[in-house]
Amino acid sequence: MNTSSTQPAGSLRVLVTVCIAAVILPLNFVSGAVATPAIARELGGSAQALSWVTNSFMLTFGCFLMAAGALADEIGRKKVFISGVSLFALLSLLQAFSSSLLWIDLLRAAQGVAAAAALAGGAAALAQEFDGAARTRAFSLMGSSFGVGLAFGPFLAGALIAHFGWRSVFFSATVIAVLALITGASKMRETRNSQASGIDWPGTVSFTAMLALLTWALMAIPQYGLRSPQVLALLVGALLLLGIFVWVELRVRQPMLDLSLFRYVRFIGVQALPLATGFCFVVLLVILPMLFIGVKGLSEERAGLMMMALSVPMLVVPLLAAWLTRWISAGVLCTSGLVIAAAGLGWLSQAILAQNVTAMVAPMLIIGIGTGLPWGLMDGLSVSVVPKERAGMATGIFSTTRVAGEGISLAIVGAILASMSHSALAAHFTSGDLSLAAQRLATGNLTVAQQLIPQASTAQLQQLYTAALHPLLLCLMAITLFSALVVLLALKGNQQESEAAPAGQNDLSP
Repeated sequence: MNTSSTQPAGSLRVLVTVCIAAVILPLNFVSGAVATPAIARELGGSAQALSWVTNSFMLTFGCFLMAAGALADEIGRKKVFISGVSLFALLSLLQAFSSSLLWIDLLRAAQGVAAAAALAGGAAALAQEFDGAARTRAFSLMGSSFGVGLAFGPFLAGALIAHFGWRSVFFSATVIAVLALITGASKMRETRNSQASGIDWPGTVSFTAMLALLTWALMAIPQYGLRSPQVLALLVGALLLLGIFVWVELRVRQPMLDLSLFRYVRFIGVQALPLATGFCFVVLLVILPMLFIGVKGLSEERAGLMMMALSVPMLVVPLLAAWLTRWISAGVLCTSGLVIAAAGLGWLSQAILAQNVTAMVAPMLIIGIGTGLPWGLMDGLSVSVVPKERAGMATGIFSTTRVAGEGISLAIVGAILASMSHSALAAHFTSGDLSLAAQRLATGNLTVAQQLIPQASTAQLQQLYTAALHPLLLCLMAITLFSALVVLLALKGNQQESEAAPAGQNDLSP
């Protein structure tokens, strides 16, 4: 491991490689959301199938992060990273040539596994390549790379779709992944953990199956209803698998998730942060492109440009948040950020109700700024609130909570929006396939919704969609405010987070 203050060229090339790979992970997520309306126009498919374009990637990404980390420790970080990025590139290429929505969904699910391998292997490789302050800077650059992908992903996807079609989005992901491989992957040193005990397969399988059944149940609610036998069976199955998972994790020697960490109140508070940002920010990356493109009829390019108001703050605000911890505690900053984001959601709900697209830009910017405060601090907090010898497991739990929680939040919000759309349609129309039309409307497919209800005009459906989206945003505002209260109570006090922070970790204490 390099200990000199000046890193050799090989280490810098490794850093560039990992950072380029880090760009394509959020880029792939937001690009898929922007491309969904265009995919629907060409390939068709049910509302549930279209929702899986984003949900399948997030589900497998979150489920396999910890398993990928364990695999990297056992067989080698370089090997797992290169395999993950290579598979990611191949799957993107296959998506670009797909003529079936089912195949796209399956390929997206497999791509989530590849993304987990790329992230786990790349992060572990950086940890081995750099020491001390250099390691902190390296991980900060990797985090900034995520911000670049998140900030410019919507605009890049919109521009590509507008000029070259939706398939170009997946071609571009392949190009970036290949670029990551050729810049410095060969310079990586292969490292392993000689004490690695392998993957907790019973825990991984039960956890993945539990999240899959829960997501499937949430997505089936609009079609079958909450009390339908299908949905209840899926929910019961998810609950049973959760029990099995807990039972397994309490008994295996090297658990996938060390549940004893949840004895720390501050650690529980930190887990609320990614769940909150999932509801106040990540779901908007999917819902708003559908509103702009599918309902309002904006071009993909203009929609992507508007989405930058939400995502560009992620380039600056997280760095500002880290600087502000010199004077303000991380807990107060995170709480303040969530309150600001909640205020932005309330403002956005009014702009949407008024159907004023231009007026949506300012509240989107406020939401992005508010979310950026906890976004820049929660990774460090996840390890600083537990004893330093347990920092590795804490990071794994936090990453799993973050990505899996985002997938679940997408499924929940999709189900709520479909239900509210159905109520809005039922209040105005008595004929037509209202249930299916509500599902189509919730995914931004105004054209098909109008075909299912011939007597409805475009203006009527636009108004009813915004009438459904307005209370949903108020629900998201309430969830965000409740999360802010949980974070404030869990992270209050003068306890020094730095007492438990591992070497090289930023000090987030007051």
